[in-house]
Amino acid sequence: MDDLFAGDEPQEQQTRENAPLADRLRPKTLEEVVGQDHLTGPDGAIGRMVRAGQLGSMILWGPPGTGKTTIAQLLAGSVGMHYKAISAVFSGVADLKKAFAEADQMAKTGKKTLLFVDEIHRFNRAQQDGFLPFVERGVVTLVGATTENPSFELNAALLSRAQVLVLHRLGPEALNVLLDRAEAEKGEPLPLTDDAREALVASADGDGRFLLNQAETLYNSRIEEPLEPGAMAALLHRRVPVYDKDREGHYNLISALHKSMRGSDPQASLYYLARMLVAGEEPLYVLRRITRFASEDIGLADPQALVQCLAAKDAYEFLGSPEGELAIAQACLYCATAAKSNAAYKAQKAAWRSAKQTGSLMPPMNIVNAPTKMMKELGYGKGYAYDHDAEGGFSGANYWPEEMEPERYYTPTDRGFERKVTERMAYWERMKNEREQA
Repeated sequence: MDDLFAGDEPQEQQTRENAPLADRLRPKTLEEVVGQDHLTGPDGAIGRMVRAGQLGSMILWGPPGTGKTTIAQLLAGSVGMHYKAISAVFSGVADLKKAFAEADQMAKTGKKTLLFVDEIHRFNRAQQDGFLPFVERGVVTLVGATTENPSFELNAALLSRAQVLVLHRLGPEALNVLLDRAEAEKGEPLPLTDDAREALVASADGDGRFLLNQAETLYNSRIEEPLEPGAMAALLHRRVPVYDKDREGHYNLISALHKSMRGSDPQASLYYLARMLVAGEEPLYVLRRITRFASEDIGLADPQALVQCLAAKDAYEFLGSPEGELAIAQACLYCATAAKSNAAYKAQKAAWRSAKQTGSLMPPMNIVNAPTKMMKELGYGKGYAYDHDAEGGFSGANYWPEEMEPERYYTPTDRGFERKVTERMAYWERMKNEREQA
């Protein structure tokens, strides 16, 4: 089930004094929904639909506790539609028929129905096909919620009639907003130290409802003194990693991951990767660092390392968490076991330094651009040797400014693919020397 239970009544009628904290804090407007501004904001798909007063069928795809049910309820109220909700976990064909009949009756009164289907991927293919005629006739506007990849779990016919909108796992900023609201609702701060509060946010793994349930447990425990992270973890019976995402713990772990990969230790690399992701670090942040490593510490020793990292990014963005994290682990292991070289990194630093020192030296005339007749007459491009026409596809021409001696920034190692690069560069050097002596 998603972050909130599915029900037929409007949100205001469901909320009651003895309801769980997460339900009491359920947003009353789309503007109050946290962490999904890319959808609910003025320029988001949902924001635009509400502003136009016209909703299309949609599939809300995202992790648990990110607001899928809440958004569906608020959408109905925002455009004055009748709201009907069912759960694929508890509903069958009879429930669907009843929902469609109710929507038909509402249509006769001139009121459209928003049919919210929680965990829509739980319906089998035949049940999913049952939605099609009612969606096509406009009897219902379908809003489905799923934590699973719609590409794999939903019929192509259904997907062709609905827009897939991706909800993000809630980040620390959004989760802290929820805790602020909880404290305002209770009229007192959470009984936690600052470090414990950060650890609580990290332990939620982007799940807002889980976070508020944990906060409610803390309030109900009548704690007199603020708890440290360890004491909080013992009370909640959930291990909370000691991890400061913007302090020493954060930098210690990313440093340990980087250096373990550099040291070609795949086991330790995988351990530190797990430490960070289990603690709630943003997966794409870790992958960005691994991608940087692929250029800085591997480079041309294994050019496939960078390809593997970018493929992992695509896989993670396509699958989301937790399935997509396997692709990040694969990239980590590839980099840890690849041949290592920092030659490209050192070459870049040296070339950048040289560029700053030499200023705006003119390239030699034989390789500058000559787009006009006057420039050709002035000698622009004169004497250029087209390498493909030269013997061996190599002219050996000079490409450095006349006021500057040739530099050597890049010195490949004899490891991995760079061994081949070394042979090529040595071959070109020999050819150049032979032609200069001829």
